[in-house]
Amino acid sequence: MNAVEFLQSWYQAQATGAWERIRGVTIETLDTPGWMVTIDLAGTALDGRSMAAIQAERSATDWLLCEVEQNQFRGQGDSQKLLVVLEIFRNWASASSTGLTEPPS
Repeated sequence: MNAVEFLQSWYQAQATGAWERIRGVTIETLDTPGWMVTIDLAGTALDGRSMAAIQAERSATDWLLCEVEQNQFRGQGDSQKLLVVLEIFRNWASASSTGLTEPPS
């Protein structure tokens, strides 16, 4: 299962009829240019879990920051890092026992 398939399955597992109305997943573009992925964790198996920040700043066009803040997974990266951000979420969520057993890659 790739990172996008994992996110789809994870989202479907959270969609209770209420969660997705107030919470959810957003993927946005940044003006740096780059990506911002925000995944609400409240009401999920990941609710309240922490994650050590993952940060890499090689240059103005090669950077990444993923962390959990205010009960949200937040991943940001340059324009080539969307898949990397989703893979970081997949690996962290899998290691946090969400019920989905995708092994970290």
